[in-house]
Amino acid sequence: MDNKPISFKGLRLLVVDDDLDTTKLLTILFELEGAEVMAANSAEEALEILSCFQPDVLISDICLPDEDGYSLLRKIKKLDIERGRITRAIALSAYVMDEDRQYAYLAGYQNYLHKPINLDELAKAVHDLAQLQQYA
Repeated sequence: MDNKPISFKGLRLLVVDDDLDTTKLLTILFELEGAEVMAANSAEEALEILSCFQPDVLISDICLPDEDGYSLLRKIKKLDIERGRITRAIALSAYVMDEDRQYAYLAGYQNYLHKPINLDELAKAVHDLAQLQQYA
């Protein structure tokens, strides 16, 4: 992350990625900036976490071992409707085609970032969505 620190104090994040190094890295980086972070390595694990943790922002890989990130987000949106809340979401993917980005937006993601992850870009995206969350 760059020299201009962004505080994520009080922000609740759910990071979903089947790559353990990615989940560890993102968990450590956001926790150092004050966020409460839960990590999952599959959609099923993410849904289990959601039974007791309500994130402000979801950061999810699109390619997960049990189901894709699009399906996961549809399930989260259904839970959000039941709970009367909104979870903002950032898609992470190695896919770089414009169609992939469009599909992510149509699925309900507010941002789509390519892997390998640019940490400054991700931090800004999370910050921007957190600002939107405050007014939801």
